[in-house]
Amino acid sequence: MSMKLGYDLTIEQQQKLVMTPELIQAIQILQFNTQELETYVEEQLLVNPVLEQSQPEQPEHAELHEQEHVQEKKDSRKDDDFDWKEYVRDRQYDDISYGNMSSKDSEEKENNYEQYVSSSDVTLPEHLMFQLQFAAPKKEYRKIGKYIIESLDENGYMTSSVGEIAEATGADEEMIEEVLDIIHTFDPAGVGAKDLAECLTIQLRQMGLLTEAFETVINEHLEDLAGNRLNIIARCTGISTKTAQDMSDLIRTLEPKPGRGFAAQTDNRYIVPDVLVERVDDEYIVTINESSTPRLMVSSYYQKLLKEADKDDDLNKYLSDRVNSALWLIKSIEQRKQTIYNVVTAVVKHQKEFLDKGSKYMKTLTLKDIAEEVGIHESTVSRSINGKYLQCPRGVFEIKYFFSAGVSGSEGEGISSMSIKEFIKEIVDEEDPKAPCSDQYMVEVLREKGINISRRTVAKYRDEMNILSSSKRRRY
Repeated sequence: MSMKLGYDLTIEQQQKLVMTPELIQAIQILQFNTQELETYVEEQLLVNPVLEQSQPEQPEHAELHEQEHVQEKKDSRKDDDFDWKEYVRDRQYDDISYGNMSSKDSEEKENNYEQYVSSSDVTLPEHLMFQLQFAAPKKEYRKIGKYIIESLDENGYMTSSVGEIAEATGADEEMIEEVLDIIHTFDPAGVGAKDLAECLTIQLRQMGLLTEAFETVINEHLEDLAGNRLNIIARCTGISTKTAQDMSDLIRTLEPKPGRGFAAQTDNRYIVPDVLVERVDDEYIVTINESSTPRLMVSSYYQKLLKEADKDDDLNKYLSDRVNSALWLIKSIEQRKQTIYNVVTAVVKHQKEFLDKGSKYMKTLTLKDIAEEVGIHESTVSRSINGKYLQCPRGVFEIKYFFSAGVSGSEGEGISSMSIKEFIKEIVDEEDPKAPCSDQYMVEVLREKGINISRRTVAKYRDEMNILSSSKRRRY
């Protein structure tokens, strides 16, 4: 048997999906959330001189601007016969209407100061430093106190040991302990503690309620307290179960993270809803929040320049490339708006009962359901809801919130996990605290409502809602 070796030149046809730079850009723009889109548009405005961002005209300046532009408009009508729509159509950008982009100046609502956190909100270190300057009479104490305060974590806990602080500041440990005692008297109560037990002890001391029994319970039975094992606490400490219950109730009112009520030391990012859903009569109307979408246009100056650039090939090519890039960006942003609108409209249609009646009526919904209804790929649905928010009469929600798996009801309808969690929460809220409902009992109650799930699933949903087991919820 012989084998022929050699080279052959053959021609064959292959189909390939090539991701052009324009297509990659369009996919990126669809996936951007509001802040990312704003940043991207700002970058494009810097690199492409043809692009301009149109601003809604303020009423108080409208008359002045009108006078300034009267002559310009007259000249434009007379001299500028450049057919912009034809230019767009010739380059196959006519699948999206651009006609209403410049004429649609919707009235923007004024920003309300209550929507924002004031920049003067005090951080935890600032709050403690203010107290330190009055509480620590000695300069050395203030230096040590400043180091301790700056080393606290965001919850107000110590991140350095006394030995480490002594090494860093050059002070003796006894002086550091004295400064710590001063900080432990500061507001918020419990700040500067090395662990949870010390945090709770400091708070009780400031309240004048710290007793030997409380110290024993906190230092030796914190895990039993968390597990609601009050019988064990009562047996080990010699107090009654009722007293253990009262102590547990008081300890649970204390703040385990005293620093979390203060302003963050990093910049806050505020949610701007991409979509607004309003109820009109018995219907829900979906509109894209125009303030969340950059409004772009091609500069009129470069429109005129492009018309006059026929004699200069290099200039013509440069301007054509810039204009094509600008038009594609505008098209991609408009397509993004349309896709988000179509997806949210379909979501609202599926979740109308939730909008009408609340969380217990959330339906199961998957990306595939919306993809089939809108006529797009599941990945496109995923990109269009990524990081996007919806404002409706029930509040502001991430659009992903409306997508959830679940089970089929007795009548075949889909019941989302969100709805089941609401039913579980309702059962727990109405139970007798001295005889809390078991997971198996919840399974039976849900079955009566036409929801067939296992005890394991009930336990899973309960854990996700941070609801303790029946033994830990029991009160004595």
